[in-house]
Amino acid sequence: MLDWVGFLNEALIGCWDNVSLMAAIIIPVMVILEIARDLNFLERVGEWLAPALKVLGMSREAAPPMMVGLGFGITYGAGVIIEAARSGRLSWQDLFLLNVFLSICHAVVEDTLLFVAVGADGLAILGGRFLLAILVTFLISRSGWLARQTEMHSAKEMVQSMESGDHGHKCC
Repeated sequence: MLDWVGFLNEALIGCWDNVSLMAAIIIPVMVILEIARDLNFLERVGEWLAPALKVLGMSREAAPPMMVGLGFGITYGAGVIIEAARSGRLSWQDLFLLNVFLSICHAVVEDTLLFVAVGADGLAILGGRFLLAILVTFLISRSGWLARQTEMHSAKEMVQSMESGDHGHKCC
C-alpha cells in the first residue's frame, strides 16, 4: 500500500527544493542582465559581435537584438527584435537569420546554469548549442533559397513603399 502522506511530503519538499534552486539562479541572472542593459553594456558587446554576424550573413544592426536574445532569451529578445524590425533597421534577411540562430541558441546564461544545477555538463550544453546555431545559420545564410527569399521580400517592400508613398520610411 502506498504511503500517500510520505509521498506527498517527499513530492512537496522536492518541488520546493527545485523551485528554490531555479529562483536562486534566475533572479540574480536577471538582475545582472537588467543592470547590463541599463549601462548599455549589451550595445558595446554587440559592436564586438558585428564581424561574426557578417560571417553569418547578418548586418551590424542585428548585434543588439542578438545580444539580448542570447542573454535574456526569446521572450525578452522579441521586444527588441520587433522594435528593430518596425524601425526598419533590420532587413528581412537579418530578421530571418537572427530568428534561426536564436531558435537554437537563446538564454544561454540562464539555461546553462539551470542544467548545470541538475548535474549536466555546462560546457557541453553551451558549446553544443553555439556550434549548432552557428553551423545551421551559416549554411542557411549561404543557401540559394535565402538569396531568392531575400530578393523577393526586398522587391515586395519596395513596391509597398512606392504604393503607400512613404518613399522608404517605415512608420511601424
